[in-house]
Amino acid sequence: MSQNHRPNILWISLEDTSPRFGCYGDPIARTPNIDRLAAGGCRFPNAFSTAGVCAPSRSAIITGMYQTSIGTHHMRTTHQNLHTPEMPTPYSAVLPHYVKTFTEYLRAAGYYCTNNHKTDYQFTPPITAWDELSKNAHWRNRPGGMPFFSVFNPTITHESGMWPKDDRELETDPDTVKLPPYLPDTPKAREALARHYDNLAISDAKVGELLDQLEEDGLDDDTIVILWSDHGEGLPRGKRWPYDAGIRIPLIVRWPGELEPASVTDQLVSLIDLGPTMLSLAGVQRPVHLQGQPFLGPEKVDREYIFATRDRYDESYDMVRAVRDKRFKYLRNYFPEKPYLLWIPYRNKHPVLQEMWRLHLEGKLEAPQDVMFRCPRPVEELYDTENDPFELNNLADDPDHQETMAHLRRTLDDWRNEFGDLGDVSEDQMVARWYPNGEQPATAGSVFIPICEENLGTDAAPEGGAFSGPLLVQLHCATQGASIAYTMEEGEDVHWKLYTEPIRLPQGTTTIRAKAIRIGYTESEERAGTFEVKRDA
Repeated sequence: MSQNHRPNILWISLEDTSPRFGCYGDPIARTPNIDRLAAGGCRFPNAFSTAGVCAPSRSAIITGMYQTSIGTHHMRTTHQNLHTPEMPTPYSAVLPHYVKTFTEYLRAAGYYCTNNHKTDYQFTPPITAWDELSKNAHWRNRPGGMPFFSVFNPTITHESGMWPKDDRELETDPDTVKLPPYLPDTPKAREALARHYDNLAISDAKVGELLDQLEEDGLDDDTIVILWSDHGEGLPRGKRWPYDAGIRIPLIVRWPGELEPASVTDQLVSLIDLGPTMLSLAGVQRPVHLQGQPFLGPEKVDREYIFATRDRYDESYDMVRAVRDKRFKYLRNYFPEKPYLLWIPYRNKHPVLQEMWRLHLEGKLEAPQDVMFRCPRPVEELYDTENDPFELNNLADDPDHQETMAHLRRTLDDWRNEFGDLGDVSEDQMVARWYPNGEQPATAGSVFIPICEENLGTDAAPEGGAFSGPLLVQLHCATQGASIAYTMEEGEDVHWKLYTEPIRLPQGTTTIRAKAIRIGYTESEERAGTFEVKRDA
């Protein structure tokens, strides 16, 4: 692919999914379309999320910044928690003023960016992030000739899909599924996992539709397709935890002409690398504040470690930090006195967890199925994931592994020191700093500055005016770090463009509508300016 070529990019983002696909060797999976994608591309079996739960993970993906570095590490910030209203929710995380969604950089470079249609970033998605954000968003809606970055989010594999559904018969035989050894092997538990396999098959059909649409449009040879999941599957000790079951995710990339078909690489990848990689492949300069790194292309960087976190998830506070290389995983529990199974009402609806509680009450859980009921937790955990893939044999006190312990302990400390860890600050103090006097800050409105012979950018014209000769209109917002969206269309259903440079106006009368937004702030009021150019510009 030439240096100046800008490829199209398609993301297929699954939810709550570990690599239970045929192409990963799962004999039960019915995933012919995902397998087709892998047959034409490369699998990354050492790919991991930065958290075992969706919103913190997705915030890292969309910003290229670790959630603990920007304050998006607690799960569910934008919802009021009805069970614990004393918590400082809801709030929209106020990111550092220079942090944008990486899609803004793509838009500024001429990409048409669409999302159909999940966000869940711990902050309200800014209007400047996407050209389209809706159930109808599609690359097919772009103006002719524009390269696109399109995201589709099949959500059927969410954890809640494992809960009983009276109106659906199982297509996967529960007797054929295999639960991890730390979960009870009961009919109710097997049925839950069988539902997940059924939901994976439904998601696979959606993947097939998208791949077929690329072929129909003649774009399959000119589009990089990337399939991933926001974190691991929604089984207990998986989702919400930095064990591999919670953070190991499927990652498949098809890049015609660049990646060998049906190939596999053991390189470590973190989902925080997705955004920086897209910018690199699109030929867009990467801002220096990004904490991820390209894992593909000419700027590829080989990663030595991945990092993962756990903090407040729904009602219950916790703090766990983890680092992993290709073989060993080190975890640090900041609340070793707390039980593993903290109170999370939503998660407690899971049929497998209900089985765990039932059998625990009856005294019928034996090792390793009792692992989540052991108390206190160890302060530190170390696992040899090569020989102990389910992470059940803690080697933290093993004399033969003290050198590995010390090395990974230092590596985790270095990571926390380099990027910062807002987990060290209580959530109420963090929010109070963002929301002075309990009020969410507001983005200032946009200002219109005409640039012409008689006014070379010295005076603002909030409502426009009449001008002779060529006219540029510059937009300005007084809020540090704000982005500006503008349109010259009328009505409600308009396309808001990302402002990047002064707008040259044609002869005649033009009305510009503009609004500004900084992530975490409320959006500004919309302002409009009408300008008349008296002779051809």
